[in-house]
Amino acid sequence: MVITGYGAVTPLGTNVEDTWQNLITGNCGVGYISLFDATNFPVRIAAEVKDFDPLKYLDPSTAKYTDRFTHFAVAASLQAMDNAKLKVDDNNRYDIGIVIGSGIGGLATLSRQMEVLYTRGPSRVSPYLIPMMIADNAPSRLSIISGIKGVNFSLATACSTGADAIGLAYQLIRCGAYKVMIAGGTDATITPIGIAGFAQAGALSKNPDPAKASRPFDAKRDGFVIGEGAGIIVLESLQYALARRAPILAEIVGYGATSDAFHITQPAEDAEAAARAIRLSLAGLDCDHVDYINAHGTSTPLNDVTETRAIKKVFGKKAYEIPVSSTKSMVGHMLGAAGAVEAIICCKVIAEGIIPPTINLEYPDAECDLDYVPRKAREKNVRLALSNSFGFGGHNSVLAISRFEP
Repeated sequence: MVITGYGAVTPLGTNVEDTWQNLITGNCGVGYISLFDATNFPVRIAAEVKDFDPLKYLDPSTAKYTDRFTHFAVAASLQAMDNAKLKVDDNNRYDIGIVIGSGIGGLATLSRQMEVLYTRGPSRVSPYLIPMMIADNAPSRLSIISGIKGVNFSLATACSTGADAIGLAYQLIRCGAYKVMIAGGTDATITPIGIAGFAQAGALSKNPDPAKASRPFDAKRDGFVIGEGAGIIVLESLQYALARRAPILAEIVGYGATSDAFHITQPAEDAEAAARAIRLSLAGLDCDHVDYINAHGTSTPLNDVTETRAIKKVFGKKAYEIPVSSTKSMVGHMLGAAGAVEAIICCKVIAEGIIPPTINLEYPDAECDLDYVPRKAREKNVRLALSNSFGFGGHNSVLAISRFEP
């Protein structure tokens, strides 16, 4: 199963290349919230997508009646299809499937319509509320726009959503059900109710300095910074990709998923299930060949310690030799989009031989003592990379991505 295209909309760029250049430069996409007036909120920072125009990808009417999370998903998907030189026609439209997940769905639309309900009454609520809000609007809208008639799936596994969407796509191609899958994740939850909810749960950083707030594995971390955007890949069977002479960017060689069965928001401290997900992603592969790990690395006190333990459980002493970095230090936590964007970053690391840094890692934490590539990007020849994604509800999902070797 090979990756032939990718697209992304992130707080550091409205495409993959702009995002990548900002990542390896160590630029931070976190700033003060501009999407609404956050003056009275306990948290006033987020990693917003900037300079995004949905009309580049959608007609005005469709853009008006779709939520921001769908705008991002369609944009990233069309970028990925263009990157993969994938054309949909009567000969292949049933051979292509879609699985695009969202951790939360159309929260912006729901927030606006709740205001309408309470200020103007139920008869004034938009008839478009439900289709705009539900998570399957993103893959469904792409299906309508592109003419793809294979499976049209959405899923929600919290912060693991993007990785699990790619994992499901990988399995559908592996079993022979589809030749091509368009897969990834999207979210746009920087809304009053979204910020208030995460803040009340104690999940968000209260650091008032946007540039310093997201600090994975740092001793002074105090929570994650919420981000938004989408990441989409085109995944194909090697046979089909070669037959149509598609560009081959990387190869998916493994996927592992487990559940902590422990707590709705906290990771299990023993990290056993997370470690098992890593081992499952490497089934049939040599652990010693892992050259890089893109960490889930949320900048929360519990996650970063637990993830470090999981890596040590799997790799033992070798864990100290593997570069590990968290790009959430620059783009924030993009929730359902995070795992997909981070899988794309692994593809770029393999192709370019550069590992993005973990910025803001200034104060060592005794329990987080691996090589987190602090502050500056690093050149390294990477053939096999892991992308870790862990989520509320105890989800543990890991993708193994390698250089394609004909």
